[in-house]
Amino acid sequence: MGLSSLGIFHTIIGIAAIVAAVIDFIKYGKINLNKLSGKIYFYGTIVTSLTSLGLSKHGGFNPGHVFSVFIIFLVLAAYFLNSKRKNSRRARYYENFWLSFSFFLSLVPTVNETFTRIPLGHPLAKDIKDPVIANTLLVLLLLFAVGSILQFRKQKKINSYRPY
Repeated sequence: MGLSSLGIFHTIIGIAAIVAAVIDFIKYGKINLNKLSGKIYFYGTIVTSLTSLGLSKHGGFNPGHVFSVFIIFLVLAAYFLNSKRKNSRRARYYENFWLSFSFFLSLVPTVNETFTRIPLGHPLAKDIKDPVIANTLLVLLLLFAVGSILQFRKQKKINSYRPY
C-alpha cells in the first residue's frame, strides 16, 4: 500500500471521522456538533483535511487539496453557526447542509484512494477514471441529495415546533 507515517495517521483519523458521521446520521439524521460523535467528526475532519495537504501521490497542490481546504471552510462555518447562532432557525438549515456536504466531499478522495489501493495487489479500480469509482460517487451523490432533502424537511418540522 505504501503509506507514509503521515498517510497512516491521516487514514486512521479520517476513518474515525467517517464512522462518527455515520453514527450521527443514523442516530440524529444529521451530524450533531452538540454530541461527542459530532465533535469527533468536526475535529477529525479538520485534522484529516489539514494532514491531507501534506500528502500527494503526484507531487504538488492538486484537486484533492482544494477539496480539503473547502471542507475546512464548510465545517468551520457550520461550527460557527452551531456555537454563535444557537437561536437561529435559519442557521440550522445551513449548518446541517454544510456538514453533510463536507461529509460528501470527504468521501470523493476517500473512494478514489480506497478503490485504487484495496484489495492489495488487485484493487477495485485501476485509476480515478475507472467506472466503478464514477458509479460509486454517483450513488453517494444521490444519497447526499436525498439525505439533504430529508434533513431540510426534518428541520422544517423542528422549527415549526419551536416557540422563538
